[in-house]
Amino acid sequence: MLTSISSGRATMSQRVLRVAAPLCLLAGLSGCALDAVNPGPIRAEALNSPSALPSLVNGSGRDLAEALNWTSYTGAAAAREVFPGGSTGSFGISVLQQNGKLVDNDGDVYWNFAQRARWTSEDAVTRTKSVLGTASANSTTLAQALVWAAFSNRLLGENFCEGVINGGAPGPHTVYFERAETYFTEAITVATAANNANLVSTATAGRASVRLLRNNTAGAATDAAAVASTFAYRMPYYQNELDQYNRIFWASANQPYRAHTVWNTYIETHRRATRDPRVPYDSSLTILVGDAAVGALGRVRWYFQTKYPLLTSPINLVSGWEMRLIEAEAKLVAGDVTGALTSMNVRRTALALPAVTAASVTEAWAALKKERGIELWLEGRRLGDLRRWAALTRPGALDPKEEIPGRDLCFATPLSEKQTNLNFPR
Repeated sequence: MLTSISSGRATMSQRVLRVAAPLCLLAGLSGCALDAVNPGPIRAEALNSPSALPSLVNGSGRDLAEALNWTSYTGAAAAREVFPGGSTGSFGISVLQQNGKLVDNDGDVYWNFAQRARWTSEDAVTRTKSVLGTASANSTTLAQALVWAAFSNRLLGENFCEGVINGGAPGPHTVYFERAETYFTEAITVATAANNANLVSTATAGRASVRLLRNNTAGAATDAAAVASTFAYRMPYYQNELDQYNRIFWASANQPYRAHTVWNTYIETHRRATRDPRVPYDSSLTILVGDAAVGALGRVRWYFQTKYPLLTSPINLVSGWEMRLIEAEAKLVAGDVTGALTSMNVRRTALALPAVTAASVTEAWAALKKERGIELWLEGRRLGDLRRWAALTRPGALDPKEEIPGRDLCFATPLSEKQTNLNFPR
């Protein structure tokens, strides 16, 4: 564990790192066996050994899993991917978050986990290069560390309002996207040299997603075209301990929590109309309601999302189906409505769903926004999409049930960072 987590700062002479149990990431599979004992804190210099590097890299992946676990759940509430079930305590959604507010006195845990994931993965990259030297150029260990560093930066960029690196001055959140693209690009080079096709596809898909976030639609489409539709790279979760559970599942698994519901969301409406398998939920237990009252609504109906039906359900980091939507968005930006609809409908055709249609550019953008919301549901990606579309003034309305008047589209930098980082304005 780092002696200081705030924006990734740490004192090299005092720092110790957690060596996490091995982490398996398999494309297309939902999880893997985990049976190891955490040896506890060890001194950093003990990690300067080739045999220690895999555990160090796996530990940074575990940090990313924890960060994703928190931001994907609370971000889903602010983006109205789920509706609050009333609970504000353990695994609940605070009153502010229920109203779409992600304020600076309510965000330490999100910031700390996300910055820790970035710092430990970037440190793993630096240490692997130092320990392996020239041999790192074709090292799968380095390629994996680069992938974790890239995804950690993407998570920060998609979810946080400001960019702060290692105690530096606050800047635009886009600094994280710049760093993510650099890491993904290097990961492609190293994974190619290591002959690791899975990590090449992962880094290529990841770079496509980041290039879209940076409004490089042509570059994003080029990368996306290199990734098969059926490809997926997923973050696994485990039932070993509470911190490793899939948080979205556990917060509304009925025993003990019903903290959020699919009731009263655009997801519920879409699923009822189409039976779209991408957004499954269970409404059969209609006698059940959420944990507590939700404002003036009182106790609301509890519909259990089943995209993540288990403690161990993985969360997509990237997928080939996302790539098809990146291609669709690039075509829309270029004014090719027909081509955009064709790309959007690749997935719908595979699922035997009715095709998306649009009579205008505006309708096509509305369809694209909805398709991304459905495809990436509960994957911690929606806030980033909503923020960039707003910044770029993209046309096309959201579903009314997705809107929360005056909501925040990013997590605020917490007071702990503002008060301890001397580079913040006083």
